[in-house]
Amino acid sequence: MKKSLYIAAKDLRSEFRTKQMLNSMLIFSLIVMVIFSISFGDVLGQTELVGKLAPGVLWVAFTFAGTLGLSRSFAGEMENGCLEGLKLSPIDRSSIYIGKTISNVLLMFIVELLTIPIFIVLFNYNISGIPGLALVIFLGTFGFVSVGTLLSALSASTRAREIMLPVLLLPLIIPVIIPAVMATGTILADGSIGDISSELRLLIVYDLIFFVVGQLVFEYTVMD
Repeated sequence: MKKSLYIAAKDLRSEFRTKQMLNSMLIFSLIVMVIFSISFGDVLGQTELVGKLAPGVLWVAFTFAGTLGLSRSFAGEMENGCLEGLKLSPIDRSSIYIGKTISNVLLMFIVELLTIPIFIVLFNYNISGIPGLALVIFLGTFGFVSVGTLLSALSASTRAREIMLPVLLLPLIIPVIIPAVMATGTILADGSIGDISSELRLLIVYDLIFFVVGQLVFEYTVMD
């Protein structure tokens, strides 16, 4: 785990220097929010209607901004030959996967923390149930990134990686997006954590399965 944290710290340090991935993800989220706020301008201020739209709007922004960021997760490593150095280092290949997953999750959390206030301002909406919403976002994001990091490594060596990643990723994240959207809607409708117990169980099982599978098969995705 210590070696994985070193890899995550390396990625975060490099990203905070350039902010290439963060800036693109934030700008994309902002564009999505502005477009939806213009499209649904007639319902702004109507709390009940906005509450029904909120889960879809938020997770559309999270999903596509995250996909944009994940597409660059291994691109820099491939371009600069850093991946070969990581593969030659005396660590288990699964440590690379865990480190990349940690850094990608943290970057997505930053984007989500900045996206939610933008949504509140543009849609004139007050979000209640912050602890429950934070739990749903954490579980949904972790499952999304667990799959996305693995597929990003798989598609990094292809010429059309920007196209391949969404094609491979979007069908696989349906089992995490559906319960995440449903749970978010329940929480925003003043529901409690007990009301979303079935969705939380689905998210936890999905996260555990794909995180373990990712560690087991990552070695083969970066094999020469």
